[in-house]
Amino acid sequence: MKSKGFEGMICSMASVMGALGDRWGALIVRDLYLGLRRYDDLRESTGASNATLSDRLKSLQQSGLVERRLYQTRPDRYEYVLTPEGQEVGLVLLAMVQVGDKWNVDGLPGPPLRFVDASTGRAVLLNLVDAQTGQPVDPSHLSIEAGPGADDLTRWRLERARAMR
Repeated sequence: MKSKGFEGMICSMASVMGALGDRWGALIVRDLYLGLRRYDDLRESTGASNATLSDRLKSLQQSGLVERRLYQTRPDRYEYVLTPEGQEVGLVLLAMVQVGDKWNVDGLPGPPLRFVDASTGRAVLLNLVDAQTGQPVDPSHLSIEAGPGADDLTRWRLERARAMR
């Protein structure tokens, strides 16, 4: 049974989750973000069945996150690459990796992946920054307000949350 989609929901987060589809979509985008491109590599990395992988790749293409490119003829073979939108979703997954590294539920001796600046080799982190100054913002100082695209339900959520504080 397929779960209900997010159509009609005024929520940027729901839009991204809808584009990813499910956990398989997130793992595929992770692998494409890492640089894997070939179907067999994606299947090996994710452990997804052929049916699941094929379905999710088609869904990610329809969502505009992934592009299928011919790399060989006779027989035709394709690779998969992230679109610019897919690259942006990769940043969401990077944030999840950063949180997972902090939680370290598996008790690993260190993070499984390191994200570094290719020119310096220094570690990089996603962080909250002031949109005007570029200065870091402490997450405890974050406030959420209705934006110009907010609908009545979004405003209700914010008012309800504010009343509960």
